[in-house]
Amino acid sequence: MTATTARLTAIGRAELTLLARNRTALSVALLMPAAMILATKSTLDQMDLGKAGMSVAEAAMTSGIGMVLLLVVHINLVSAYVARREELVLKRLRTGEVPDHEILAGTALPAAGLALAQCVVMVVTGVAFLDVTAPERPELLVAGALLGTVLLAALAALTSAVTRTVESAQITTLPMFMISMFGSGLFVPLEVMPARLASVCELLPLTGVMTLVRAGWLGGADGSEPVGAAVTALAWTVLCVFAVQRWFRWEPRR
Repeated sequence: MTATTARLTAIGRAELTLLARNRTALSVALLMPAAMILATKSTLDQMDLGKAGMSVAEAAMTSGIGMVLLLVVHINLVSAYVARREELVLKRLRTGEVPDHEILAGTALPAAGLALAQCVVMVVTGVAFLDVTAPERPELLVAGALLGTVLLAALAALTSAVTRTVESAQITTLPMFMISMFGSGLFVPLEVMPARLASVCELLPLTGVMTLVRAGWLGGADGSEPVGAAVTALAWTVLCVFAVQRWFRWEPRR
């Protein structure tokens, strides 16, 4: 085991212990995605999804992957980064030999692992019990889930910079949640939106991820669409990483 792996494992293990002790955060991570999928399904039941080329179950399950990433990675991690900052944990870690990126990555490991595990369970459940087809292009589905995890982890670190307390994280994470729910194809697939609105929504942070997820699970995308979606998601990821390097706060906000 290399020194980097050992440090990441140690930080990740400590963060996992803290997550397991936080019943509120654990409930959000484990139960909220399922509740949001049911809410999404009831909304999709009222839409004509023929233009989108998918059934209600397919739309709900692919949207569920986006919800898992938002709830488990983004919202949970904002609270985690703020809590560790205010408790001086991040400051103490920086006094040692651990580089900044390893501190942030190690803190994100449990949430990222839990989110990806839930995505796997969702795919298996959809195929086994909900008559959803098996992934047409698994490599695109995996790429979308991994890109979404990295993007939302970076965005969580950036959001924590403007979040004063753990309690206020519920407010600072709301804009990203609402924009993604209604503009990135989670509640309303882009295919049923007006063309002009859909072209704007294609540029939102999570839209590229959702395009890759749907293309990977349901197929039907032409050759350029997944490439464009990947470029959009990568561009947002690079932008967020740059912003984190510049504006992330390591000191408590008193």
